[in-house]
Amino acid sequence: MSTKPCIICVAITGSVATKAANPAVPITVAEQIESTHEAFEAGASIAHCHVRNPDESPSSDPEKFARLQEGLLKHCPGMIIQFSTGGRSGAGQDRGGMLPLRPDMASLTVGSNNFPKRVYENPPDLVDWLASEMVTHGVIPEIEAFDLSHIHQAAAMHRDGRLPARPYIQFVMGVKNAMPVDRESFEFYVKTVERLLPGAEWCGAAIGANQIVMNEWCVAGGGHARTGLEDNVRLDRETLAPSNAALVRRVVALCDQYERPVARPDQAREILGLRPAAVAA
Repeated sequence: MSTKPCIICVAITGSVATKAANPAVPITVAEQIESTHEAFEAGASIAHCHVRNPDESPSSDPEKFARLQEGLLKHCPGMIIQFSTGGRSGAGQDRGGMLPLRPDMASLTVGSNNFPKRVYENPPDLVDWLASEMVTHGVIPEIEAFDLSHIHQAAAMHRDGRLPARPYIQFVMGVKNAMPVDRESFEFYVKTVERLLPGAEWCGAAIGANQIVMNEWCVAGGGHARTGLEDNVRLDRETLAPSNAALVRRVVALCDQYERPVARPDQAREILGLRPAAVAA
């Protein structure tokens, strides 16, 4: 049983969940700051951030990211700020337009895959550009692996210097038409990371009711865990999650069950090799 502190990432908003699905989904920057602060106090040390337009549609507006970053630095001191460069929020290089803000981390998907009704396109030239922007601005990538090939590609990019920092690998499972939440596949993912990227840290994310399943696999297996309203708006079939913090507390309870300490932000930074926390202006 691992005694390594477990890093909890809270994916606060995403690009899909709406207030019609759950009124607790934070849309405005102010709502996101408040929701993240509650999750931070509950035990989350990474905030995975998207921004939205007033009509709840996804945005890649760097000004919105800047205001969100400013609020998180003020109200969640030390918390790791991770911006999304995902494809639902924008097209082409707009997806990386916020990287000059120098968040601690940013998500990076290194290959394409199917989503429920579209192809999630990550062409090689865009992947290389996003990776180079992260290197330029000192942003550590979190590799979102929707497929086994994405782990292999991250390892290749690490070997040839496109990703000089040791990648942090996140397994994304349970997206319809992509990799299902399958225990043997999950365990093979872990073995593949250990073989291709020795010493790399890993975590897992899953969609809907499978979120808590993946949380338990990760906590029990010595990895790290992602939760939050981006991926799942319910506590169970009958009950909406009242907040991001409520979902974080479920992971904290799993950490207690498996006798793993919850990583403080400073511990998470050390585990992931991040720079010291920025200070709010």
